[in-house]
Amino acid sequence: MLLDLRSYVKSRQSVSLLEISNHFRRPPDAVRGMLAHWVAKGVIRRQNLRATCGSCASSRDCGGCDVTDSLEIYDWVG
Repeated sequence: MLLDLRSYVKSRQSVSLLEISNHFRRPPDAVRGMLAHWVAKGVIRRQNLRATCGSCASSRDCGGCDVTDSLEIYDWVG
């Protein structure tokens, strides 16, 4: 699975956590854990783009919906 994940990010160059999660049919937290392996190796870089969907009561509560997962981007850096 780790090699498949690496190949997928490499082929896409830049992909969101939600896209990866949907592609592999795994929960975002599980995928994030596997991606951490490649981030530590330096071949994939994680970016967190900050935006809100507007449904949170306050920015302090933000982070519990799929919008935040779609804004967590992984880039291939090889």
